[in-house]
Amino acid sequence: MEAVRHSLRPRLTAIAPTAAEVVRQAGGWLFDQAMAGWDVTVITRDHPDPRPLRMLGARDRDIRVLRQVPVPGRCLQAIAVRADLCESDPAVRDLVLTAAATGGAEIRVWGDRWSAGLGMGPGLVSHHLSIAARAFKAQALAAMDNAAPGGAAAGRAADDAHGDVEVFRRADATCPAGGVR
Repeated sequence: MEAVRHSLRPRLTAIAPTAAEVVRQAGGWLFDQAMAGWDVTVITRDHPDPRPLRMLGARDRDIRVLRQVPVPGRCLQAIAVRADLCESDPAVRDLVLTAAATGGAEIRVWGDRWSAGLGMGPGLVSHHLSIAARAFKAQALAAMDNAAPGGAAAGRAADDAHGDVEVFRRADATCPAGGVR
């Protein structure tokens, strides 16, 4: 597994089971952050075609990298994660809690199931996508649809890309009893 490289740029990591979910939920924000000079990494369980994430300015990593080469949380300035992963995956939980405790990272979450390890922050965070972010997100979604086995439903990417706002919940990560491992 490739070691996580060090960067002097602000770092953002997005974590979800699939790259498609990251693109749909946070692709525009990731693109805008990458264009603003952030070092953006997407960590997933699937092994997708890397082109859609590269279109957004992000690099892809397998979630196993968290177990093999732990990402030091103190170097992350922002994390976007599907909320329930903090409960179901100890490596994800450790990364989020370490980043919050040692570096004060902003934690943005999406999903219906709220993790017990994440407290509700001060509310919703809306990101208004730039025109470029909307265009690149639409292209990334289309590339994912084209790469899907058996073809995808026509127009699905266009439907997903119409919004000009991505909404997240802000989380306050609180260390459970015993602290961060």
